[in-house]
This record gives sequence, C-alpha cells and structure tokens, in this order.
Amino acid sequence: MDRRDVLADAAIAVLARDGGRGLTHRAVDATAELAEGTSSYYFRTRAALLQACVDRLTARTLAEVPSATRPPADVDELVEAAVALVGRWLTADRDRLLARWELALESTRRPELGAALRTGGARIRQRVAATLDGLGVPDPARRADDLVACLDGLAFDDLAGAGPQRDAAGLRAAVTDAVHGFTSGRA
Repeated sequence: MDRRDVLADAAIAVLARDGGRGLTHRAVDATAELAEGTSSYYFRTRAALLQACVDRLTARTLAEVPSATRPPADVDELVEAAVALVGRWLTADRDRLLARWELALESTRRPELGAALRTGGARIRQRVAATLDGLGVPDPARRADDLVACLDGLAFDDLAGAGPQRDAAGLRAAVTDAVHGFTSGRA
C-alpha cells in the first residue's frame, strides 16, 4: 500500500478514535507506527491531512459502489450490495463513518473542507446515479441523491444511537425498503 494511503488510513483512525481535536501529525505517526515527522513530510499542514482523509474515504467508497464495469444485474442484486455496504460501515468499517462525520462537522467551520466533501460526495452520487440509470430507474440523479442520503441516515441512526438499533434482519429490511422505494417506477 502507498505510504500516503497508510497515513490517510491512520488519520481516519485517529479522527474516529479521538475526534477532530485529536487529529495531529504526531497522533497519525503513532497510529501508523511510523517515525515522528512522517505524516508532516507527506502532508505539510493539518488542512492537507484533512484533505487526505476526504480523498481516501472517497476512493475507498468508490471502490465498493457498483460501477459500469461491475453493475448489478437487477434491483435485488443492488439491494444485496447496499445491505453489504451499510452492514460493513456499521461493523468492520465503523471508523470510516465516524471519521466522515467528524470531517462533516469540521467542514461547517472550514469552507475548503466542505467543498472537498461535496466534491467527493458528488463522485459517489454520480456512480450511484449511473447504476440506477443502468437499471432503468427514472430520474436517476435525483433518486441517487435521495438513496445515498437515506442509507447514510440509516447508518447514522444505528451508529450514533439516534434511532433504533437494528439487528441484521432489521437492517436488511430497512435497506431493502429504501432501495426498492427509490428504484420503483423503473422504465
């Protein structure tokens, strides 16, 4: 793995563990188990480190979302992909969600970070829109925006404790309802 990716992953882990205030070059170096000063060599400023987090989160999410090279065959396959993705966010990749929300909160005070998050989010939504378009879903861009927001909301409710704690069956039912709701009326 590229050194920049290792450092960005470590920064994501620091954000998830310690929040935005805990994100320092020293904390990233320690988490990555690299010599002190390594992260500041690659990412000179805290702003550059935050940008690296956004870029890495976007790249990792894009790698998981169905694409033109591996589109779902039908809505049921899309449901399975969405269930797996949200389930992974809530378990093995929990740190990614926590870090993204830390970045979102910090972006309210840093317009450049907000712009980076919107750019990354637009790339993900474009991928989802292309997937919906390939399935014949009308108005795929709007529905992609809404579907992504809905899946994010389900994850937030579960992880932050804002809503019901769903077991695997409850999560599957909620994701299935969301995907079918946003893909209904296919052409």
